[in-house]
Amino acid sequence: MTSEIQNKDLHQLGVAQLAKAMAERKVSAAETAQHFLARVKSHPELGAFVALNDDVTLAQARAADEKIAAGNAGALAGVPVAHKDIFVTTDFPTTAGSRILSGYQSPYDATVVRKLAEAGVVTLGKLSCDEFAMGSANENVAVPAVGHDKVVPVRNPWDQDRIPGGSSGGSAAAVAARLAPAATGTDTGGSIRQPASFCGITGIKPTYGRASRYGMVAFASSLDQAGPMARSAEDCALLLSSLCGPDPDRDSTSLDRPAENYSRSLNDSLEGLRIGVPKEFLGDGVAPGVRAAIESALAEYEKLGAKRVEVSLPRTELSIPVYYILAPAEASSNLSRFDGVKFGHRANQYADLNDMYRKTREQGFGDEVKRRIMIGTYVLSHGYYDAYYLQAQKVRRMIADDFQNAFKDCDVIAGPAAPTVAWKIGEHGDDPVADYLADIFTLPGSLAGLPGMSLPAGFDGHMPVGLQLIGNYFGETKLLNAAHRFQQATDWHTRTPEGF
Repeated sequence: MTSEIQNKDLHQLGVAQLAKAMAERKVSAAETAQHFLARVKSHPELGAFVALNDDVTLAQARAADEKIAAGNAGALAGVPVAHKDIFVTTDFPTTAGSRILSGYQSPYDATVVRKLAEAGVVTLGKLSCDEFAMGSANENVAVPAVGHDKVVPVRNPWDQDRIPGGSSGGSAAAVAARLAPAATGTDTGGSIRQPASFCGITGIKPTYGRASRYGMVAFASSLDQAGPMARSAEDCALLLSSLCGPDPDRDSTSLDRPAENYSRSLNDSLEGLRIGVPKEFLGDGVAPGVRAAIESALAEYEKLGAKRVEVSLPRTELSIPVYYILAPAEASSNLSRFDGVKFGHRANQYADLNDMYRKTREQGFGDEVKRRIMIGTYVLSHGYYDAYYLQAQKVRRMIADDFQNAFKDCDVIAGPAAPTVAWKIGEHGDDPVADYLADIFTLPGSLAGLPGMSLPAGFDGHMPVGLQLIGNYFGETKLLNAAHRFQQATDWHTRTPEGF
């Protein structure tokens, strides 16, 4: 087959465009995979990828070409997608960004990886992330990136002196730099939406339980949720349709709701759509440039027929202390399985079993992971469980109730994904609380288990600003339609960092 699309232009195509071009046999999956592998290797400076396997990627691409030729290919046949290194994969190592999982190769694929493969996706590689998905900057990583001998932070392609956001920073940077058409991410407290905002791409976290957590290395089990990151809402809709669905035999928190076609309503009118804007989301803590971009985006929605409604989420500020009690508590339990006995790193010298546990975990875990394990163990300890953990669970319920009260007056909720644009690498230094505060607008939706997404809405200086849309439970279709119609009327999502 002779390509009808110039190879040099392949990385300019999104998921929907590539899927269509391959289905029409205007380009082959094999040459597309080769093109993207070459791009990844030509941009090691970003530190986005932590594992490649050319043989596996090209074999999957050739298999996709054969299925396309035979007329029995999946909806995403041949489209290259890279996976956050929090999803286990049989053909690529899985480290979750941690030394304690160095050398680990999974005997099975995560459900999200498997479902995308069944749709025909070609795995491009594994992407850097904060260790065990704990971080807002992708600086808490302990695994060397492709093309590097030592550990490096992921860099934002819009300004390589700045962070890409976290914990799905590698995913966001790779998509923004056109190193991959799309990537998977995970969102515990904003780790899809915040890096999508900082890197100027589109990302969506579905309703909790929509996507299986099986094979996703656990951080906080009542919060973790997988989702796609791509250039546009249309691309995210295609990916979400393939990766969602029940998984009752493997994930007890998976919802018994069939997979949906999230592309079915992308062109519905926004006439009469009520967009709720919480007054707490546009307060004094929001950078002026971010506020201006969000206000401009909201004005664009009004031109499209939507109606702006003021609502209130009065417990927004409480989401930070609630999250940083509940998430570490769950992490302290989940991470107890990493002890050097069955897999991953084990200390070389130790006196007895307890000493092996202690030294393995001391050597294998980074500072942020240790910090959260200690916090979690403390709040679950005798004498503090009622005072901290139980009270945080009660406030979590109140935060969810605040959303339900707001949805009585609106159909979707809008505001900034983050109060500022991406900051300089190392700017927050040894102040983890500064990183925690960056999640103020994404945490409430995560605690409530609601679907949320970020889409490019402008710039503050030379850095992207993301508009966050939050829907009610199972409202992904409405969110994606609202985002798609906005992207039809604007070109923010088409902007590319200089040099990429």
